[in-house]
Amino acid sequence: MPTHRIPYLLLTAGVAVALVAGRGLAQPKVAPPVDLTVTRCDACAEWNEPQRPFRVHGNTYYVGTRGLSAILVTSPAGHVLIDGALPESAPLIAASVRALGFRLEDVKVLLNSHAHFDHAGGLAALQKASGAQVVLHPWSAKVLRMGTSLPDDPQFGVYLPFPGVRADREVRDGEVVQVGALALTAHFTGGHTPGGTTWTWRSCEADTCWDMVYVDSQSAIADDTFRFSRNSRYPSVLADFAKAHGLFERMPCDVVLTPHPGLSELFERLAKREAGNTTAFRDPAGCREYGAWARDRLADRLKKEAGGTR
Repeated sequence: MPTHRIPYLLLTAGVAVALVAGRGLAQPKVAPPVDLTVTRCDACAEWNEPQRPFRVHGNTYYVGTRGLSAILVTSPAGHVLIDGALPESAPLIAASVRALGFRLEDVKVLLNSHAHFDHAGGLAALQKASGAQVVLHPWSAKVLRMGTSLPDDPQFGVYLPFPGVRADREVRDGEVVQVGALALTAHFTGGHTPGGTTWTWRSCEADTCWDMVYVDSQSAIADDTFRFSRNSRYPSVLADFAKAHGLFERMPCDVVLTPHPGLSELFERLAKREAGNTTAFRDPAGCREYGAWARDRLADRLKKEAGGTR
């Protein structure tokens, strides 16, 4: 599991994106100019670089940008799309779906890992373009409806707004979301946010079926006022992290996908497969390693808090 850090977020300006349902894409409609010396996101331009879409395994495809994941799971009865990246990412995701030969209008369900602007920002535009149902964790449903966060989010003080989207249905922990033969299971894995959700399903290619896991972010990142070791904003944060880490240790897991693709070495694995390693994406120890990595990062954060630093 990689040890590099996700770039810390600074405030950025929201950008409104419109997609036209059907075969064509509208040009992005940019919001009025904003003073970026006051509000900016240093990492967003790099995160939003276009990425060629590709099959991961069977009916699972990567349709995200270079720095932010979006996962398409397909079936003859309709498709499921997980995460919408930035508001500016929506046209790129839609174009990637179509480049693979699928219709955006055949996406029946939109899911989310967690309700931050860089993973949920494009959901409103994608929902409008596809007509898909949005299915969310109850906490995320509240946040996405408002387009802004709640104080129990550890990153509330640096949280960025994005276009709001209404949840058509709220999911329960362990609930299976179905579209035709597709069956994706929700696992509540909070800590990074109270609404963090990991999604699991099986994808088959010929006679080879793999357990796919889209693990939610588990990094202990917070605003200047939040302490994971002691806080009244999110009292169950350490218990939620512990629950998630334990789940990752025991869940069936062949392929690990992450909201930031670098944390699962996605493109390095793609390069290995294109060089001839047909099982480059398969890593049965990946979920355990991700849980151990997240646990170590949290322990490091708690040690720094105990010493009066962050």
